[in-house]
Amino acid sequence: MSAYKAKRTPGSGGRNSSGNVAGRDTPTRKTKPPSHSIAGSPGMPTSLPPALGEIGVKVFDVEKMMQFCGPQVTGRFKKALVSGEPTPEADQTVIEAGIFAFASALGAVNYAHWFFPLRAGSGATGSTAGMKHDAFFDLDWGFDGLVPPLVPKMPKGRLFNGETDGSSFPNGGLRVTHAAAAFTSWDRGSPPFVHEGTVYIPCAFCSHYGKALDDKTPLLRAQDAINVQGLRLLKLIGGYDDVDQVVPYLGWEQEFFVVSKEAYLKRPDLRACGRTVMGAPPSRGQQMDLNYFAAMPESVKNYMDDIQKALLRINCPLSVYHNEVAPGQHEYSPIFRLANISSDSNQIAMQISVEIAAKHDLVILFHEKPFAGINGSGKHNNWSIGTNKGQNFFNPGKNEKQSELFAIALACLTYAVNEHNEIIRCSVAHAGNDWRLGAQEAPPAIVSLMPGVAFANKIKDIIKGGPLSGYMSHQGTVPSGSKWVQDLTTGLEDRNRTAPFPFCGNRFEFRAVGSSQNCAFPMACVNTAFADGMSKLCDAIEGGTSVRDACAAMFAAHERVIFCGNGYSAEWPIEAKKRGLPNLKDAVEAAEQFATPKNKAVFERMGVFSPEEVDARAEIMYENYSAVLECEAATLLEMVRTGVEPACAEDLSIYAGAGGGAYNKRKDLYASVTSLTDSLEGAMGKMPEDVVAQAGYLKDKIKPLMLQIREVCDASEGLVKKALWPFPSYTDCVFTHQMNAPGANTV
Repeated sequence: MSAYKAKRTPGSGGRNSSGNVAGRDTPTRKTKPPSHSIAGSPGMPTSLPPALGEIGVKVFDVEKMMQFCGPQVTGRFKKALVSGEPTPEADQTVIEAGIFAFASALGAVNYAHWFFPLRAGSGATGSTAGMKHDAFFDLDWGFDGLVPPLVPKMPKGRLFNGETDGSSFPNGGLRVTHAAAAFTSWDRGSPPFVHEGTVYIPCAFCSHYGKALDDKTPLLRAQDAINVQGLRLLKLIGGYDDVDQVVPYLGWEQEFFVVSKEAYLKRPDLRACGRTVMGAPPSRGQQMDLNYFAAMPESVKNYMDDIQKALLRINCPLSVYHNEVAPGQHEYSPIFRLANISSDSNQIAMQISVEIAAKHDLVILFHEKPFAGINGSGKHNNWSIGTNKGQNFFNPGKNEKQSELFAIALACLTYAVNEHNEIIRCSVAHAGNDWRLGAQEAPPAIVSLMPGVAFANKIKDIIKGGPLSGYMSHQGTVPSGSKWVQDLTTGLEDRNRTAPFPFCGNRFEFRAVGSSQNCAFPMACVNTAFADGMSKLCDAIEGGTSVRDACAAMFAAHERVIFCGNGYSAEWPIEAKKRGLPNLKDAVEAAEQFATPKNKAVFERMGVFSPEEVDARAEIMYENYSAVLECEAATLLEMVRTGVEPACAEDLSIYAGAGGGAYNKRKDLYASVTSLTDSLEGAMGKMPEDVVAQAGYLKDKIKPLMLQIREVCDASEGLVKKALWPFPSYTDCVFTHQMNAPGANTV
């Protein structure tokens, strides 16, 4: 199902999964409320606040297409999204003209093919999307003369296809300078939108030979696999003849830190790396639990209000924002939508967050671990599978049919997480996330499935011969203990924050995704694994096994991956090892397991990657890891040589005449700063050239040295006279901006 075929579906993503509530206006932005607006309803206001009245005004959705292109073109376009047929050339021309008319009325002068190359560094920069701004004009090719005049329009053929240099982006050897052509093509299921005078056209990005060079293409291919195998499975189950589309949904939760522009500009590590490579912990961190869901500082509240307004205009339904656990840490999240659209929304949300922060004299840090000693940031991916008729595979429902579908889906998911455990782990493996996973604040690096205690017991019953149905949605109540408060409503299962893949009532939450990541690649991997699970179950049923027995066998074969206990406990890694579950502790270990024959086979079987593309991805994993670590090491060297060492030398001189313990303590500590930095400098000069060896060397040799240098620098920060220390402290970074409220209402 596409954005152009808006079908409301039971909640299946995000925290407030209440369905797609999206009012739409004309591009002239008249005040007429959307057709399904509550404005003017009995007991409701006759008008809406501007932020709610402008929902979707800048997105070229189905209503805009109908308005600017007519019902026939729109109808054929919607059918093509279901069938996969190309849009006829004549219709392409009409849609190009329609988008130009819509966008130019909103002040757009340019259009851009917006794509998602495989580069690292979003922890430092926000979104790493690629784009170039092309002007809305062309030569008048019908002019009878030597010098045709310019006419305002979208050049013919430029909406659906574009070309760029593929060799200048990470490509794992798929492109080289003398064979560099790469192409962008509009993801027709993700509507274009207007932002800052440019129409953004969400695109796939492939090589001259059709090899994926981006995060979006594998997601779209995996969505196709979900549809093919999902329809196949529903046909075998029976009773779903009216379903013609099965799709994945996604609702993301984006965590990040906010710091002042002043502090950011004075820290080379934040500017270059997105995280601090040194910094003594603040006296008050998160130990008093003062930040989580607390009232926002005015500066941040003004900023968040502006983000929400901007995102609602482009139909990114940002429904929640709040303080997170660590000081200076916050989160926002939207209502769920189709996985490809939701992934796109996350990338533009990251970009807009950075842009608006600058107007408030703030800076956003999307790195997984900007500050040591306090919580890092994730991007929880709330994922589900639905149909165009409203069924949600992961909603147990309140009848036998839906309950059975839930159990069948869970059998496929149990297979997916167990059989393709390494793929799912690799999807979240990168240098930034290594600081977070397994750190008592995020799920462990061991990927397990948490379906809930009650359903885990149901699985045992199914294995023993019990029916698939019987586990249904229900809400319990517990007394509040006060006449003033009615009984509290409880969920179907308790919440397990230590699990990487827990059940959340109508969806599963992939909690291991890093805050800087593009959701598309983790979702591509999860969808590939689940599609293969459905395929394997279909094979068994088509081979003559009953649906019940096939599910029971699948549960029995893969039950080891189910764990409902404490993932933070010291006992779990030991237990996981006994069960034979992989424990890929870091990104390098994970990369080593990505391009295996088994993984290549499933990606090829599901039509997501060719073996060559899998090899390229693995190479890029190593390259990106090395690029990040090299940048961090170089930054650390610079900060020590030009900042820490001079400060230590001047501080030591204060005590030189006095001698005694204060002097000797400083002398020994400051000397260790220099000696360890000398060692790092020497080690950096011995870097191997092979891409795999280099990543391993950086992990095993350089990173430990960096941590040792950090330890002595942080200790030095606690001794050096404050006026001499060259960089803002953690307290300066996470608290100072909260006292100011600049730039309110900049959007």
